[in-house]
Amino acid sequence: MELIDDEGNLFGAVNVVDALVILLVLAVGVAGTALIFTNGAGSGSETETTYATVDLGEQPGYIVEAINEGDTYNASESSQATITDVHLTPQGNNARVFLRVELQGQINDDDQLTYANAPPRLGRSITFITDLYEVSGQIRSIGDSDALDRAQTAVVIQDTVTAADAADIASGDEIRIAGRTVATVEDVAVYATAAPTQRRVFVEATVDAHRQQGDLRFGGTILRRGQSLSLSTADYTLSGTIEQVGSELDLGTTEQRTVTLRMNEIREDLADSINPGLREQVGGNTVARVTAVETEPSIIIATDENGVNIADHPYNRDVTLTTELRVRQTTTGLQFKGEPLRQGSTVVLDLGTVTVEATVVSVRA
Repeated sequence: MELIDDEGNLFGAVNVVDALVILLVLAVGVAGTALIFTNGAGSGSETETTYATVDLGEQPGYIVEAINEGDTYNASESSQATITDVHLTPQGNNARVFLRVELQGQINDDDQLTYANAPPRLGRSITFITDLYEVSGQIRSIGDSDALDRAQTAVVIQDTVTAADAADIASGDEIRIAGRTVATVEDVAVYATAAPTQRRVFVEATVDAHRQQGDLRFGGTILRRGQSLSLSTADYTLSGTIEQVGSELDLGTTEQRTVTLRMNEIREDLADSINPGLREQVGGNTVARVTAVETEPSIIIATDENGVNIADHPYNRDVTLTTELRVRQTTTGLQFKGEPLRQGSTVVLDLGTVTVEATVVSVRA
């Protein structure tokens, strides 16, 4: 049989022109199908997930109470965010909020995950919207974990508070935000100051810290000696300085030193009220004890036409105290109640019936 007969039919059955049209239609159909499958299976439709830490900054209480793990937000048809961890810390009258968020998006032509049309880069601001709230924050870190890098960390805070607030501070006190415990008071030491209504306190607390760029942070504060830190309960607020990080407030690891103290020109009735045996106690521990008292009249020096006259003051007294103080040896020298103890420094003793302020004359082992 001839391939094309005299009438132009292919194999005597199909017109050549019709056959070419059929082949063209089939070719177009195959090409279209291939294009559809290529677009469907290419990098543009592949979805991936990553995790980011988002700093929402300071937020009011009504917003904080509404935020919970499991909350989701669809930024687009191909982008979804889900909160996997929430970290709260006090900041002023509000709370500092950090979120760990699962970000789901498509892979672009550069093999990068895109969330809401852009890669989730450090510093990028993203918005999270639910039926209850709308917040925005900046990405601080990106990784594979669905939880924030958190660590329960012990800190010792020094502050000066009113006597009433000092009396309210107790072991077991919890600092809570939106029903979550963010810090717990473990121990407290209270000392007298020169002001009768003020007390110096050392508070050991365990705080729910998180690690960011290698630093442990509680809110916006890096947990480091000398940094300021605030803790608030319903009864009091501490706004003090970090003295120690990762150490317990151990009043037992101290030593006794014999310290001679001097007070000049104090009233006779005050001098008479200071006797051997008086002591200052903190938490059942004696931190200072008077072992000896020497009292002598203060001196009056006056000049007239006859020269210089020296006489005893009629009612002022100079008092020398021999005391045993419980001191702490530090890398910067001896400390008593958190303050440097050296010749010429001033100490305050709350001896129960009387509070005295005296100058250090000598320190002996």
